[in-house]
Amino acid sequence: MKANRLEAFTDGVLAIVITIMVLDIKVPSGGSLRDLQASVPVLLAYVLSYVNVGIYWNNHHHMLHASDRIDGRAMWANLFLLFWLTLVPFVIRWTGTAGFTALPVAAYGFVLAMAAVGYTGLQWALVACNGPQSALAKSVGKDRKGKLSLALYVVAILLAFVEPRASILLYVLVAAVWFVPDSRIEKRAGA
Repeated sequence: MKANRLEAFTDGVLAIVITIMVLDIKVPSGGSLRDLQASVPVLLAYVLSYVNVGIYWNNHHHMLHASDRIDGRAMWANLFLLFWLTLVPFVIRWTGTAGFTALPVAAYGFVLAMAAVGYTGLQWALVACNGPQSALAKSVGKDRKGKLSLALYVVAILLAFVEPRASILLYVLVAAVWFVPDSRIEKRAGA
């Protein structure tokens, strides 16, 4: 099967996720900076989440363009990835309600870590479908960047119970590592 239908479906789901995230942000009741101050935690969580969803969307696009075909395994792996990304608005809402406290911050990291697991699973499924000599397989190689990201998420989740703000800094670090599209794939796929 060609990947265009899978890509279109993913684009639609991620557009809805981003829309839900912004709709959940409460508008301040007053017009002063002091009124806006109460919304700062959820606004910061939204910015980080928007960047993360954008990173997944961007790299997903490149990964599919480096693949000649998909199969049922890739479709299920994609659904697994999307499941975790659709939980991002929930954990933002929880952080907005509870603040940057241990459990919501850890849950945020858990959702991001599981999305990373889903992305890695999709990557493996696409490599299996397209073969070890495919552009995607050659681009990904040993995937040190993906393994490092998962390790940082695990550390951040555990750290959330000691110092939640340090966990958030690790989440920002992972996003910074992935902010530029995966050049390994971009170079080989010409996407």
